[in-house]
Amino acid sequence: MPSIVSYLEMKSREEFSPVDAPAGFEGRKVDEPDGLVNQRMYREVGGDWDWTDRLVWSEEQWRAFAVQEGLETWLAYWEGEVAGYFELEVQDGGHVEIALFGLLPQMFGKGLGSAMLSLAVAQAWSRADTKRVWLHTCTEDHPHALANYQKRGFRLFKTVEE
Repeated sequence: MPSIVSYLEMKSREEFSPVDAPAGFEGRKVDEPDGLVNQRMYREVGGDWDWTDRLVWSEEQWRAFAVQEGLETWLAYWEGEVAGYFELEVQDGGHVEIALFGLLPQMFGKGLGSAMLSLAVAQAWSRADTKRVWLHTCTEDHPHALANYQKRGFRLFKTVEE
């Protein structure tokens, strides 16, 4: 069965509909990029969702990826434990992509996805030159992903069957 990829965007801060983070939730930017953090989170978060394109990367490739200009890696915490992560890619023209986003499987069902997405979008819009925040999801992702993105204010601009 083919996968449907949905591309979504937010073209102004006014479209953003954040939620308040629950007590015990916090996000922290990885200030000293470490490819091993990205690699571990990619494998653990993406394992159930068929994230495979980076699985072949060497440690050197992960290190180079993590330190590239314009990439920010954020970890979300729930009651002191890592709950998930997201990667922001700052792109030309004031575009910021939420390139990867997800919770660890043991963190599902705690209402953290909306709080983490609100944090990601807020960080993307915190840059003075941001004109657009965008992301993509597919039918292989968590069943609530698309609805969460739309509730935060993202609008569908393209779908592709793969």
